[in-house]
Amino acid sequence: MQVTLLPQLPESNQRGNEFSQQMTCCVRDIKRAKQNLERLKTRTQGNAQETAKKTVEEILENVRLHGDEALIEYTQKFDGFTPSPLNISSEALEKAWAQTSTNIKDALLLAHKRIKDFHEQQIPKDLKVEGLNGEKLGRHWRPVETAGLYIPGGRASYPSSVLMNAIPAKVAGVKHLFMVSPANEKGEINPTVLAAAHLCEIDNVFRIGGAQAIAALAYGTKSVRKVDVITGPGNLFVTLAKKAVFGQVGIDSLAGPSEVLIIADQSSRIEQVAADLLAQAEHDPLAAAVLLTTDPNLANNLPIEINKQLKNHPRAEICKASLNDWGIIAICETLDECIELSNFFAPEHLELLIEKPSSIIDQIENAGAIFIGPWTPEAVGDYLAGPNHTLPTSGTARFSGALCVETFMKATSTIEFTKKALESTSQAVKELAKSEGLHSHAESVRLRI
Repeated sequence: MQVTLLPQLPESNQRGNEFSQQMTCCVRDIKRAKQNLERLKTRTQGNAQETAKKTVEEILENVRLHGDEALIEYTQKFDGFTPSPLNISSEALEKAWAQTSTNIKDALLLAHKRIKDFHEQQIPKDLKVEGLNGEKLGRHWRPVETAGLYIPGGRASYPSSVLMNAIPAKVAGVKHLFMVSPANEKGEINPTVLAAAHLCEIDNVFRIGGAQAIAALAYGTKSVRKVDVITGPGNLFVTLAKKAVFGQVGIDSLAGPSEVLIIADQSSRIEQVAADLLAQAEHDPLAAAVLLTTDPNLANNLPIEINKQLKNHPRAEICKASLNDWGIIAICETLDECIELSNFFAPEHLELLIEKPSSIIDQIENAGAIFIGPWTPEAVGDYLAGPNHTLPTSGTARFSGALCVETFMKATSTIEFTKKALESTSQAVKELAKSEGLHSHAESVRLRI
């Protein structure tokens, strides 16, 4: 097996739209391949994270103590405008929808329907069990009352993230949704994002972002209500803030930079592979794009095709930064090697561009979402396939999954014993209580018997 980092760009004063064709790393064993993949999981670690952590702690405490005053101060500092008022009126949301083009409206409506239909199938069922001695046991699902939705801004605007966060919350039955999103220097949020909020019937929208927005949702201020659950991806500061407030509120996950891993063989089309890698790389300089292939010709010619597609690309510099720092091509001897490396990496997005993709689905142990076959680019999952696009990153697909309806719900156990049921189990309860040195536990059963 051969593993190759995507080729480095020339020095900045020589950069154009072309990659240098010099390969930077070449190894021939799975152990080294795993080391290369493991490196991708460290994209947001290091001194920058420690510095950011201190900043986040200061912001959280300031918002907790000073509320709206702190929110206004941080918005002026980081976003360059004074948020007066902090919220966006329901009339402004309605106007954004009215002024949205018919084509975008139709696309949003189609996405909304498909996402809603899929998530409605996720509603968990209450569990009721009756024991041999008449005892009744249960598990009952109920929605949280309030949820905070973080919608990223910055390099791009994401109306799709509004749909993917709000729809499962609505399906779960959450009564009150509070959406926060950073605005531009004019204090404006992308109108399509606002249109999506109107479509999802979100009345509480605030033009605040960053760690300060997470603090407002976690602690509450005069303008922003304290919520039960916070969901939605963001930058390093947002992620660290969510991590810090977890336990005081629920969160969906700690989202890192986006990533795609493609398994491809000789049946794949090189232009599709290149486009799908670039579709991930254009998100962020920290995005990771990985190709595992059994076809050396595909691996060798891929940089040429990437260069071709980068010409006149509106986000070429972001793509090049991502691929140079976090791109990997691996030539594997067998499909089983590709599967082993993919399961090790546990990618957020896994594309199967092979001759018989369905034949290996059962062998995929770790992946946020699997895109099967040449007609399923990851982009359809981002926008309207139906399953949620908020997925585990940086290897966390080993133990977690997509944002879902259950993210906005909690389960309560119910236990109702009869006299006969207590009598039949009392001795065991008393023995276990005594073994733990808990006298009154045992007494609470003995006195009833």
